[in-house]
Parts: sequence; structure tokens; C-alpha cells
Amino acid sequence: MKNNRESFNSRWGFILACIGSAVGMGNIWMFSTRVSLYGGGSFLIPYFLFIIVIASTGVIGEMSLGRAARSGPIDAFGMICEKKGKRKLGETFGMIPVLGSLAMAIGYTVVMGWILKYAVGTFTGTTLAPKTVEEFGKKFGNMASAFGNNIWQVMALVICMIILMFGVGQGIEKANKILMPIFFILFVILGVYVSFQSGAIHGYHYIFRIDKTALLDPKTWIFALGQAFFSLSVAGNGTLIYGSYLSDEEDIPASAERVAFFDTVAAMLAALVIIPAMATTGAKLNQGGPGLLFIYLPNLIRSMPGSRWIAMIFFVAVLFAGMTSLINLYEAPIATVQEKLHVGRKTSCIIVAVIGLLVSLFIQGIVSDWMDVLSIYICPLGAGLAGIMFFWIAGKRYVEAQVNKGRKKKFTKRYFLVCKYLYVPICIFVLVLGIALGGIG
Repeated sequence: MKNNRESFNSRWGFILACIGSAVGMGNIWMFSTRVSLYGGGSFLIPYFLFIIVIASTGVIGEMSLGRAARSGPIDAFGMICEKKGKRKLGETFGMIPVLGSLAMAIGYTVVMGWILKYAVGTFTGTTLAPKTVEEFGKKFGNMASAFGNNIWQVMALVICMIILMFGVGQGIEKANKILMPIFFILFVILGVYVSFQSGAIHGYHYIFRIDKTALLDPKTWIFALGQAFFSLSVAGNGTLIYGSYLSDEEDIPASAERVAFFDTVAAMLAALVIIPAMATTGAKLNQGGPGLLFIYLPNLIRSMPGSRWIAMIFFVAVLFAGMTSLINLYEAPIATVQEKLHVGRKTSCIIVAVIGLLVSLFIQGIVSDWMDVLSIYICPLGAGLAGIMFFWIAGKRYVEAQVNKGRKKKFTKRYFLVCKYLYVPICIFVLVLGIALGGIG
């Protein structure tokens, strides 16, 4: 155990940090689209079901494994495999989620550069300057091209690293205590505003309607699974590393429950803003990904009363959500460099920042493909490896001891078997489906 390891200062600081890691672009630009494409409430039913399953298995498992190891994935996997005399093999497998987290952070840095530019542009007037959807598309295309957004991308990375340099309690925790509440408040304001717009009621009807055909469609369930899986950030890295900063007094199953709840609230808030807003113009939401955020929504906002204020609130909220996710993604490689090279926190941040800066600048034109590869292959693989280590190799007695630390009442006895024979196969299933369908997250 690393006695000098940093830790969160409070339970809610940890929970808000985990919520921040989970609440990201997927909640905003993907969830709303899938609710729209797969029958509104017909999508929500399997989505809520999978959120409950994954939060009560994989999220708890990764947090518990991190706390048990007091370290990141490399040492955690090594510690588990050491019992079988295979520590080096475990450490080698642990490199996969760490490198995956770094690669995902690098891709996310590009996206955060776009968001920062648009957020600042809402104050200067440049974000809503285009007059047509074609002009918005051209603007985004220029920004998303190779070396098309260097300065803003560097600024986003610098902001993230400054926060990380302050450490866990003074940096990550404090940032999330500020950014996450503001994010929720801003989206509630947007939701109230949109509810008073003519035609918004049609959006609400669509969100909560049940389409039996969609509910029976396997694709609805597959993409609900993918959305839930990636939304909760189970990948053997970020959730695990945050768990490593927890004290033995923390009730991990209760924390996982709160994280899942607020992550779902964030996704629903986004849907309750975006889908009714689209309904006010009679537009159909069939465009997901960056196009929705940087082309179609700005074009829609431009036509609404008080457009400049709405754009400010929206893009600042998105910026805060994205920044908390970026912080989480960079934390795993930073902690790993700190542990393995025996350097200070600031030095580790600088090393990772240089790598992130150089690679992110060169992938600007191919970031979509970059992120697709990571979400299809690396994230479910990392989650699966963490699950195999904890539930298949560590063993029932060890798992139950770690999960029940800090609890007044023992967690369900079914937990181990459900994780071993349901959650781990789900990770493999997500990997296979992602490869077969070109991504489901």
C-alpha cells in the first residue's frame, strides 16, 4: 500500500469527480440522437436497464480494484497476477488500459479545442456568425481539418494540465466541485427555456412514447447497451484510478449508485433540451456526433429568441462537461508516469502534456477515425481485462472483501457470480458487436 498516496478530501468530491468523468460528449451529442432514432421511450427502457446492470457490476468492480491496489491499472493487474506468480504478465496487460486512456485523452483534446473555440466564440459573436447550415458546416470543416485549430487546442490542454498539476484533492476534486454543479444548473436553465418554446411539447411526446416495433428491434437494445457501457466509463482506467484515491471507509456500491444516477440525469437533461429544441422547428434529430454539436445545433440556436445567451449557456456547459472528462482521461497516464518513473506530480503532467500536445496536433484531420478505433477495440478490451483480473483471477473471497469495505451492511452475495458470468461476457459482447457493427458506443 502506498501510504503517501493522494486522496479525495470528501465523499462528494470523489462522486462529483466520477460523475465528471462519465458526463461527456456521449451524453450530449450521442444520447439525444439515439433516443430520437430508436423510438424515444423504447430506447430509454433498455438503456436504464443496462445502466443499472453495468453500474452495479463493472463500476463497483473497477472502483474496488483501484482502491485495493492503491494504484493504477499496471500495478493493479500486476498485484492480482502476482498471486499466480505472473506479475510481469499482469503489468503488461495493465498497459493496455493506460495507453488506451492516453490515446483517448489525446483524441478528446482535439474535441476540447473545438468546444473551447465555440464557447469563447459565443461571447465574441463568431460562433453564431454563419447564416446557413451550409456555412456552419464549412466553418466546422475548416476547424476540424489538419492543423485547423492549433491555438485553441493547445489552450484546452494547458487548462486541463494546470488543474491536474494541483493534484487530486486540490485540483481534480475542486475543479469537479465547481464545474459539475454549474453544468447541471446551466442545462436546467436551458431545459426550462426550451419548454416555453412553441412546439417543444412534440419533443417531449417523442422522448417518452413507447414504440413497440422499436422496442422489439435488436438494434435498439444493442445501441442502448453501447450507450450505457461507454457512458459509465468502464474501461479499466479512469474509474479504477479514481478508486485508488479512496479511503477504506468509503461505501463503493453506494458511490457507484450515485454516479450512475447523476450520469443518467445529465443525459436526460441533454435530451430534454436538444430534442424539444429541434421539435420547435419541425426538424428531425438524425445527426449525431460532432455534426450535431457544431453544425446543426448552432444553426438552430441562431434562429431562437435570445440566441446569443442560449449559445453562451449551452457551450459553456458543454465545455465544463468535456473538461471534467478530459481531466479523468489524462489522470491514469499521469499517475502511471509518476509511479513508474518516480517523478513529481508536475513533472509527470509535463511529460504527458508534451506527448498529448504533439500527437493531438498531428491527428486533427483524422480524430474521428482515431476515436472510433479506441471505442471499438481498446475501451471494451480494457474493461474486460479489469473484469477478468478482479472476478476471474482474484477470486470470490478477495472480491467480496474489497467491495464490502466501508459498508455497514454486506453487499449482495450474488454480486460475484453476476459479475463473473454476466458483466465480463457483456464486455466481450460489446467488443464483438463494436467490431461487427463498426462501433456501438
